[in-house]
Amino acid sequence: MGEAMIRVRMSTGDAHYGGDLVDGAKVLQLFGDVATELLIRNDGDEGLFVAYDDVEFLAPVHAGDYIEAVGEIIKVGNTSRNMKFEARKVITPRRDVNDSACDVLDEPVIVCKATGTCVVPKDKKRK
Repeated sequence: MGEAMIRVRMSTGDAHYGGDLVDGAKVLQLFGDVATELLIRNDGDEGLFVAYDDVEFLAPVHAGDYIEAVGEIIKVGNTSRNMKFEARKVITPRRDVNDSACDVLDEPVIVCKATGTCVVPKDKKRK
């Protein structure tokens, strides 16, 4: 059914807590954007996100991190679309080296995994 992916750099404006820690809700926002793309590709409509079934925050996200959010539709119902998501840190700042140094990680760090359900109302489905 295909996969969708976005890559975003977390900014200091995304940081919500001490130590430039980014709120986990920001990662869920990325999953919402990925879900929207998947629905457009699958159904020709943005649809609606109705529920997360499971969310696991596995590692911290900080301002300056590049996060890659991926998702795929794993089950298609009449109007429902079950999806799974994963967010990975792929680049991270190295403030210990200097204020503009960054490293591309050899192995991405999984920061969040989730599953959820979206719906596309029958009257809006175009594909």
